Order: sequence, then structure tokens, then C-alpha cells
Amino acid sequence: MGGSTEREFMEKLAKIKEKSIKAAKEIKNDFTKIEEIKAEALRKTEEMRRTSEHVVETLEQEMIKAKDLAPESKQRLSAEIKNVKTDILEKYSELKARISKAITPE
Repeated sequence: MGGSTEREFMEKLAKIKEKSIKAAKEIKNDFTKIEEIKAEALRKTEEMRRTSEHVVETLEQEMIKAKDLAPESKQRLSAEIKNVKTDILEKYSELKARISKAITPE
């Protein structure tokens, strides 16, 4: 029985090269998907912040204009609005940092 010919080795090498090119292409596509997901997550995070802040500001204006609310109620509501605004900014910062960290290699 004879050994493998040069042609057989070349065919095997060509198959290996083809598989590695295919795998590299798939990995590049995965990175593209990751970047698209990252961009979408950042967009949603920005939208969440803007929408939440807008709704809270609208509610705050309604509260200020409300004639039936006692001054103590307005104070409590103002304090709660401040807490909600702080929570929104904390969540926004946390999400933005988490998105960036999830994509950045260590």
C-alpha cells in the first residue's frame, strides 16, 4: 500500500482552509450582529430615559397646577418625583455601562 499523494494532501489542506475561511466569515457575521444588538440596546436605553423623563415632567407640571392638592401633598409628591428622576438616571447609567461592558473584551 502506498502513501498519500501530494494531490491528496493538497485537497485536505484546501478543505481545512475552506473551513477556516467559512468559520472566520461566520464569526465576523456574529460580531456584526453583536454590534447591531448593542446599537439597538443603546437606542432603547435612550428612548426609555427620554420617555420616562418626559412623562415625569408632565406629571410634575400637572401636580404643580393641581388646585385640590394640599401643600404637604405637593411636597411629598415633589420628593417622590425627585426620587423617580434619580432612579431613571441611575437605571440609564447602569444600562449604558452594562451594554458597553458586555461588548468590550477584557
